[in-house]
Amino acid sequence: MRKYELMTIFPIDEEKSKKGTEDVRSVLAQYGAEIEKEEPFGDRELTYEVDKQKRGRFILFTLKLNPGKISDLDRQFKINMNLLKYLFVKLDDREAK
Repeated sequence: MRKYELMTIFPIDEEKSKKGTEDVRSVLAQYGAEIEKEEPFGDRELTYEVDKQKRGRFILFTLKLNPGKISDLDRQFKINMNLLKYLFVKLDDREAK
């Protein structure tokens, strides 16, 4: 298993962001990811409009995950209507500690 950071952006709407966060946690658990830390970054302006949204709620997940599952997670996240954007970043051994 490798260590990754997953930055997610949800709509500002409280209900949609809560549902989106729960969906992300559920999908990560379904694919065997171990969430080590979940860090909210708050609401911020987006650089460009995404799905007619000008602001988003940012949450950073630090997790351990089998690298072969990234493409499966990518497919699941693309169909999540409560997730505006996401980005996986692999942490190297120095950053992972």
